[in-house]
Amino acid sequence: MTEEKTKLLKSLAIDRSASAEPVASGGRSRWPLAAGAGVIVIAAAMVSVFGLPEFHGFRGAEPVAAPSPVAVSPQPPQQSMAKRDTGALAASGYVVARRKATVAAEITGKVVEVLIEEGMTVTEGQVVARLDSVLAESDLALARSRVEAAEAAIGAISADLEDATRILSRVKTLAQKNFATDAELTRAQARVGVLSAQLRQSQSQRDTARLDAERSASVLDKYMIRAPFSGVVIDRSAQPGEMISPMSVGGFTRTGICTIVDMDSIEVEVDVNEAFIGRVVAGGQVNAVLDAYPDWSIPASVIAIVPTANREKATVKVRILFERKDPRILPDMAVKVTFLREANAGALAPNATASAN
Repeated sequence: MTEEKTKLLKSLAIDRSASAEPVASGGRSRWPLAAGAGVIVIAAAMVSVFGLPEFHGFRGAEPVAAPSPVAVSPQPPQQSMAKRDTGALAASGYVVARRKATVAAEITGKVVEVLIEEGMTVTEGQVVARLDSVLAESDLALARSRVEAAEAAIGAISADLEDATRILSRVKTLAQKNFATDAELTRAQARVGVLSAQLRQSQSQRDTARLDAERSASVLDKYMIRAPFSGVVIDRSAQPGEMISPMSVGGFTRTGICTIVDMDSIEVEVDVNEAFIGRVVAGGQVNAVLDAYPDWSIPASVIAIVPTANREKATVKVRILFERKDPRILPDMAVKVTFLREANAGALAPNATASAN
């Protein structure tokens, strides 16, 4: 029994000399060892590149410490609001003229002559156009002739009245001496009364004729179209030969001769979002830059904040005045403005104090 067990154990033993022979001969049994060595080299390279402490992917279920929260010191709300409000506020708008008029005639007539061109400077009362005034001149001449006729009638009646007054005085004297009858006295008095009434009538007719002549002269002056104020002509609408009228009649007549702009009334109108209108104050300093001259900063100031808001755009209109005039600033130019923070800081100080209280 013992011998059988010994043989059985020897049969299970591995012969080391037989297994080592193919390895030494350089056969195919070497590739598992080479692959294992390659894996070890790659693992070592990954460890050297990424580093074991920072490469958390190999840590398995090891918990990663959460970053510690950074303590933030509370800031007073009024200080943060003041810092936000004192920033520069920018807006865009257009150059506008407060005095701009389309010059038209007060009467209907045909244009005979236009005396202006675009870009011309005109003064107040200067004639810019002339209408056909032949009929108006005839009416004025007729009215003046009526005045002259009334004055001539007054002269004749005045002479007759003076003569009648002398006759009446003589008849009174004779009547006192019983050399003239009562009928003669009465007739002399009646003649003086009639002539006096005729004189008053002639004087009234003369006054009426004078008023008519003045009216005709005024109407004639309306045929001369004049500039209502000093400015620059920016548009010439009418041409000689056209009909012009204060009202458009079916599109066959023109209503304007030209458009005049008073360059001294140039200013800027911008729309500011109503959420930031509290940062704009009347009198605050502004820098304006025209799109036509981007390198030219024009000093300006806030004239007024129009006390109404646009419901559709949620904006408030702000008027801005140029500190100095320049011929390069033209109406309807696009402009960008910046409300200076120095001007707004003083205005926000009371608000900050009120919020702090």
